[in-house]
Amino acid sequence: MMLAMCVLAACSEEKQQEKEINIQGQEQAVAKVDTLVLRWKTFNNQLLCNGRLAAIKKAELQMPRQGEILLSVPVHNGQRVEAGTLLAVSDTLTRRAELEKAEQDFERARVELQDKLIGLGYNVGSAHSDEEWQNIVPADVLHRVELTSGYHTASYQLQNARKALQDCRLRAPFAGRIANVEAKAHQQCSKVCTLLDDSYFDVEFKILEAELAFVRQGQTVLITPFVYKEQKINGIITEVNPTVDDRGLVKVVARIKNTSAQLIDGMNVRVIVESEVPNMLVVPKEAVVERDGYHVVFLLDTKSNHAVWTYVDIVYSNLEQHAITGCERKNTEVKPGDIVITSGNLNLADDTEVEVN
Repeated sequence: MMLAMCVLAACSEEKQQEKEINIQGQEQAVAKVDTLVLRWKTFNNQLLCNGRLAAIKKAELQMPRQGEILLSVPVHNGQRVEAGTLLAVSDTLTRRAELEKAEQDFERARVELQDKLIGLGYNVGSAHSDEEWQNIVPADVLHRVELTSGYHTASYQLQNARKALQDCRLRAPFAGRIANVEAKAHQQCSKVCTLLDDSYFDVEFKILEAELAFVRQGQTVLITPFVYKEQKINGIITEVNPTVDDRGLVKVVARIKNTSAQLIDGMNVRVIVESEVPNMLVVPKEAVVERDGYHVVFLLDTKSNHAVWTYVDIVYSNLEQHAITGCERKNTEVKPGDIVITSGNLNLADDTEVEVN
């Protein structure tokens, strides 16, 4: 009898434990979730592209006369210069000697011209400039005498000699930043440096032909450098190339103002093009999960507090949201007023009991 009573007590205790485990399991099966009521909204569609910065002006600067020995290169990479700043100086000794000779030849030809005009009976002895001679001597006569006296040739050679001396000094054609300095003092060089006007940058990127409807000239874009992800720079689309390449892509150019010393020519950036699409059913990205190769949301059955597995198609996406419709292949639908479960849905199954937070 004692043994029988012990067995009955043990069985009763096991049944009580099983009952408690079942109750705990049922309590754990009720998932706590957040929800969202679907409404028609304007969706901010975003096209994500990769692009590269290019300074709006870029000049590869060389000495006008090749093969010259440089005396000095008073600039360095990264230096900002104004228009007209001296960038390099070559040896001027030979050019100065050529200029002195050209000046002497010109004076000699001028005296010869004056003597010929006096010999023709024109009183040009008191004239001190070419303009005064033109007031005294008829144009055809003056032109003929200038040719025969060598005055034209000497004047041309003098102009060339002056320009040759000026070409010994390379000056910045516009304000900007110095880059790629290759020239060194006391050496010959073919290229001195690159001058960049980086006050503005052009950002070139490409979009798919199917995305052309969302891009237009004058549209605002958001630029983020890959290495400085905290920077957000607004730009304006300035060009949409009216042709599609052999890969089905269209080139687009946007312009941004350089407001940071961190931005440099050739830097890789991410481009976000936003456009508004009206009358969309919008949900957070977390509300959509992938099951069996399809996109799925869980709708809340308010009568039973159970999750309802529903297939959907994603129409548009941005960084945070999806615009959805019913799945065409599964013949399902979603509509305004449906309650979508937006959290805790990774482990949900169809007809799972849920509790709304």
